[in-house]
Amino acid sequence: MTPALLFAAGLFLAWSNGANDNFKGVATLLGSRTLGARAALLWGTVTTLAGSLLAVALSGELARAFSGRGIVPDALVGEPALLLATGTGAAIVVMAATVLRLPVSTTHALVGGLAGAGWAAAGSGALEWGTLGMAFAVPLALSPFVAAAGVGLLYPVMKRLRTRTDLGETDMLELRRSVGGSVGDEAALLMAKTATDRRLAEGRSAAIALDPVRTVFGVQARRLLDGLHMLSGGAVSFARGLNDTPKIAALLMATGVTGTAAAMACVGAGMAAGALLQALRVGRTMSEEITPMNAGQGFTANVVTAALVLGASRFGLPVSTTHVSVGSLFGLGASTGGLVRKTCRRILLAWVATLPLAFGLAYGVRVLVGLGGGGPSAGRGPRFGRPMDPSGRVRTRTRRGAPSDSTGRSVRDSGPAAASRRLRVPSHP
Repeated sequence: MTPALLFAAGLFLAWSNGANDNFKGVATLLGSRTLGARAALLWGTVTTLAGSLLAVALSGELARAFSGRGIVPDALVGEPALLLATGTGAAIVVMAATVLRLPVSTTHALVGGLAGAGWAAAGSGALEWGTLGMAFAVPLALSPFVAAAGVGLLYPVMKRLRTRTDLGETDMLELRRSVGGSVGDEAALLMAKTATDRRLAEGRSAAIALDPVRTVFGVQARRLLDGLHMLSGGAVSFARGLNDTPKIAALLMATGVTGTAAAMACVGAGMAAGALLQALRVGRTMSEEITPMNAGQGFTANVVTAALVLGASRFGLPVSTTHVSVGSLFGLGASTGGLVRKTCRRILLAWVATLPLAFGLAYGVRVLVGLGGGGPSAGRGPRFGRPMDPSGRVRTRTRRGAPSDSTGRSVRDSGPAAASRRLRVPSHP
């Protein structure tokens, strides 16, 4: 198994992650029409890349966690076949979700891939199910509920603050369109061009929002809100790069082929490329199909998302940026009454399917690699399909059929009885 094959799997996962995840931090900027699609995508990609570069210094715990240590036996940690199966299974699931325009968790897919590949290599009894559940499954499962609850608590406070400061207050002017066009249409167009915030709904009637010019510390209130919203979106993307890059880079670092800095730089570049070419597919689902929002509401959701993801990165908790950001939008939609339940059901179904699909794919890849003789190279890790004793050593069989450990010495040749046999001097007549 060559390092090039492992790098290809890691970069494929980085590309898939960027295509599915990079727009999640800036989805509210597009949803509230604070930025256009291309501008939002570029802002999200740049800030995500910045987080990826800083991850070298701050996210070592995540990299160590996703190397498999503590989940699979120590003899399997860093095994090329295990890493290849984990990365390939996770990448296929994430890319399939991208094609279907569904936001899913790369973290969730990696956890499923590690479990599937580990099971194929050493059996279910060799996996640390307690560690897998408490350190990975619990944070992943709880994060969307915590995010939704956080938005539910913060949104009324932010709404009251905006009301008291007149930030985002609008006067609505209803204009009726006439069939075939009239002076009314020209007046509507003129007013739409001069309004601070213009939203023209499709149909026979349209509502144009006119923001009064208010100032806060000498800055126009609307511009201040837009600026804060952009900063919050950038913070979410930055946090995502900080949180996700070490998880993917662990697949490269554990092989020993490259150092930490080089691995994370390669992952950051792969994520950026995938984002620029494919991220708008999932981005439009999050921006336009979960819940309608204005700038203030989007800002509230982003503040909660950034706080949770940055906090998780600081303490090495593998929460999913996807679960947190989408959970925040769920909470926002529930608070405003605009939640699109059909979209929510599709997303939740994709979340439920992510882990078992990644598990099955990684299991299959690990089996195929073992059957093809592409097991660990250079004596690294156990050979595929061999049972392991409690110490993590591989148990094989000698020519006579006696069980032996990974050193090749028969199990019968160990222990007090074996020692007495070795010291027994044959008697001569």
